[in-house]
Parts: sequence; structure tokens; C-alpha cells
Amino acid sequence: MTAYIIRRLLIAIIILFIVTLIVFFSIRLLPGDPLVIFLGQQATQGGVSTAELDRLREEYGLNDPIMVQYGNWMWGILHGDLGTSIYYHEDVGVLMGERFPVTLHLGLLAFVINIVVGVLMGIAAAIRRGTWIDMVSTSLANIGICIPVFWLGILMIYLFGLKLNLLPIYGYTSPFKDFWLNTQQVIMPVFCMAITMMATTARLARSSMLEVTRQDYIRTAWSKGLRERSVIMRHALKNGLIPVITLLGIGLGMVFAGSVLVETIFAINGIGRLLVTSIFAQDYVVIQSGTLVIAMIIIITNLLVDISYGWLDPRIRYG
Repeated sequence: MTAYIIRRLLIAIIILFIVTLIVFFSIRLLPGDPLVIFLGQQATQGGVSTAELDRLREEYGLNDPIMVQYGNWMWGILHGDLGTSIYYHEDVGVLMGERFPVTLHLGLLAFVINIVVGVLMGIAAAIRRGTWIDMVSTSLANIGICIPVFWLGILMIYLFGLKLNLLPIYGYTSPFKDFWLNTQQVIMPVFCMAITMMATTARLARSSMLEVTRQDYIRTAWSKGLRERSVIMRHALKNGLIPVITLLGIGLGMVFAGSVLVETIFAINGIGRLLVTSIFAQDYVVIQSGTLVIAMIIIITNLLVDISYGWLDPRIRYG
């Protein structure tokens, strides 16, 4: 197990290095000058002198050769310095430290709802195959997979926010400041973030449990006269969850990726909205650092998922 974890960590480092290369060089292929975008009309109309632009480019290291810029960025990351935002003119570490808890709060809530509701729907549909429970669960899962998140968010804002006036339509308040207001504000964003993965989890859990319940050891458990709850919880569930656990590892990354759309729709100041704003402003440093952080989360999650296989199924061994 230790050797396997070490190998996976080495692979993770290589993947992160490749991610830094792709992100760093690809965003510099975009047309436009981030300083001109930042200075706006003043720069385009000649309100800012060439000397001032050159000074700012020198300040942010944009005059250096591209390989030198990459080296400086990587050197800063290794020393805990994510750089300074061109658009916000603030330390990127501070920006992400302020907004990451917001995205983490929404993402974890959506992830927990995905696990609980999705797995329970799938198990119930598999156990009661062919009944109305199976039909309702499968229908809801199919709808959840097909529905576009951005359309669902706009529809919920119109219905629950504007028409019924039940929920706030934008913003985020810390639960430590106003728990009730925070609860109202996160209902729609969390539902939008969870719906697609919840539906996918339900369908996969159903198919996986149906396959497991056909195995010989499950039939043996039934023949021993064990109760349904014991057969499902002690024998079928752990093996049936292995494909679901794999999907959940991918799903956590999709939840953070989905925050880009959801936070933009509901005007929530999280990592997703920060990245969207930075992309339009071509704020290189924020885009690079934000993508790197999300990549690290996905890689660590997948490592934990792989390690969990051995606990779920003792037959799995790591070479």
C-alpha cells in the first residue's frame, strides 16, 4: 500500500506539472493585452502613455521572455507565492483565501446531497425493480441528467425568487454571520450543482446493485434466511458501491467545475466566479493559480478513491 501511494503521489506531481504547462502557455495564446483590458478606455484612447504601460509590464513581469515568466511563476508557487492579480491588483493567495471557503461550502453541500440522495435512489430502485419506486427514481434520474444547469438556475430564480418570492436570487452570506439567510441563499445554487451528479449516481448505483444482487454469494445469503436489510447492507452494498465511489471521485471535480456556471448565475463571490471574471480580463496569474488549485483537489480526491477500494473489497490488492 505504501509503495502504491508513493507511486501515485509521483504521478500526481507529474500531472500537476503538465497542467501548469498547458494552462500557462494556452492562455497566452489568447488575443489581447491584460494591461489594456485592465486600464480600459484610458489605454485604448491614449489616456495612458506608452511609458506607463511599459512600467506596468515590467512590474508584472510581462516584458520577460515567456520561459522566464513560467520559471518565475513556478518558483513563486514552490515558495507559497501565487503572484499578484493584474485585474484586482491584490495577492492571488489572499483572493483565493477569501473566496475558496464559499465554493467549498457550496461544493461540499452539493457533494453530500449527491451521495445521500443519489445512492439511496439507486439502491431503492434496484431493490424494488419494476415497481413504481423504480419507475419514479429512474425517470427523475433521466430528467436530472438531461437538464442544463444554467437553464435550471435561471428557471429557479424566476419561479422561486421573482414569482413566489421565497428565496434570495443572488449573493452569499456566511453561515457564521446569518445562518438562516445563508440557508435560504444556498438552496438554489446547491441544488443546481448537485442535480446532474445526483442523477448520474442514482443510475449507476441502480445498475451496480442489480449486477451484485445476481451474484452467487447474494443468493446464498438469501437461502440462509437472512433479512433483506442484512443482505443489502452487509453483503451487497459494499461491493455495489465500488463503481459509485469511482464516479464520486470524478463528481467532486465536476462539482467544483460546475461552480463556474452556478456562481456566475447566482452572483456568488466564489472561486468559480473569480475564474470567469479573470478569464474575461485575461488575468493570467489568477487563471493559472485557480486552475492549479482545482487540479490538486481532483488529483487528491482520486487518490483517496483508489485507496478506498481496498476497504470496500478486501479482494483488491495493490501491487
